[in-house]
Amino acid sequence: MVAKRGVQQASVRGRRVLVRVDFNVPQLPNGQVADDRRIREALPTLDHLRTAGARTILMSHLGRPGGRRDPQLTLRPIARQLSGMLGQPVPMATDCVGIEAIQQTARLSNGQVLLLENLRFHSGEEANDPAFAAQLAQLGEVFVEEAFGSVHRAHASTVGVPKLLPSYAGLLVQREIEELSPLRTQPQRPYVALIGGAKVADKLPLLASFLGRADTLLIGGALAHPFLAYRGAPIGGEALTPGLQKALGEFDRRAEETGTRILLPIDLKVEIEREGKTEVEIVPVPELPLGAIGQDIGPATIAQFIEAMQGSKTVFWNGPLGRTEDARFVAGTKAVLDGLRSIPGHHIGAGGDSARAVRELGVSDAFAFLSTGGGAALEYVQGVDLPGLSVLPDA
Repeated sequence: MVAKRGVQQASVRGRRVLVRVDFNVPQLPNGQVADDRRIREALPTLDHLRTAGARTILMSHLGRPGGRRDPQLTLRPIARQLSGMLGQPVPMATDCVGIEAIQQTARLSNGQVLLLENLRFHSGEEANDPAFAAQLAQLGEVFVEEAFGSVHRAHASTVGVPKLLPSYAGLLVQREIEELSPLRTQPQRPYVALIGGAKVADKLPLLASFLGRADTLLIGGALAHPFLAYRGAPIGGEALTPGLQKALGEFDRRAEETGTRILLPIDLKVEIEREGKTEVEIVPVPELPLGAIGQDIGPATIAQFIEAMQGSKTVFWNGPLGRTEDARFVAGTKAVLDGLRSIPGHHIGAGGDSARAVRELGVSDAFAFLSTGGGAALEYVQGVDLPGLSVLPDA
């Protein structure tokens, strides 16, 4: 995709700038922000607007309130967090539309920032209701898209509003496009895709998109189980329905046609019941007990995956290679990413679970870029045109 017109080109002094941010961040039971990465990633754009004298109005969603006001999903804790990060008070409107929001935006001075309440308290947001988009748009004079994690959704704030206002891409969105676009078009080769996670039915289109574009595709985590079962391994997991069997057969056929090398786990760390006790063992795939479900990749697979990445120029990673929420099954993901650290080249990671794993395992230095987008990044890399980007003018 071509570059988009950037916020640097916008005339913003004294103007109300409506910024779609992605402050859908995890929170602790006491309401405090548990992970502020998405807020931090938006700060360069917010600092640019403040320095340029804009009157900045932020809008975001949080969670899935289903179009109803939910006190548990208020953005107030985020307003407090952002105030500290910006070093200035960030007031918050009790709604994202209506008379109070209009009055508060009208009172803003140059350099001030206002946060609107959760967009998804209104059903019109996810429905991309034109009337709701018009209510949002009347709060600003300029629109800036900075929520890359939401641009794959055709919602009122991502598609409706930019159709009504002069629109620009924020600094984060510009960098996401810059970093991810080569993966769609001209990645530096050899190019390796390392994909983990869960259900193959959800990720098969992503995996298929690498055929012919990546030189090697490494598949781990529960995502690998149906592939192993299709090849005759005695492994439990996602049922091989006739439809899935057909899809996996087509995947294999295309992999062979395109010359893409596919590597699957050759050993797994599994839980096995023995004499009433649950034990964790590492078992070669051909020797798996009937119905065993792998929870992590084993040492032979770790070595195989690291060897396959040697000499690569580009590595794209998405999805843990084991059940990393359980401390017993983090070793595979950590070892492979530790190995990636010592391999020269351009390494990009994407996905919410991936970002969490990188943070918790302390391997962020393995990557030149870690996307803030989950589904958006995966669809973008897959080659899908994202509605929230398509609506923005080209540079």
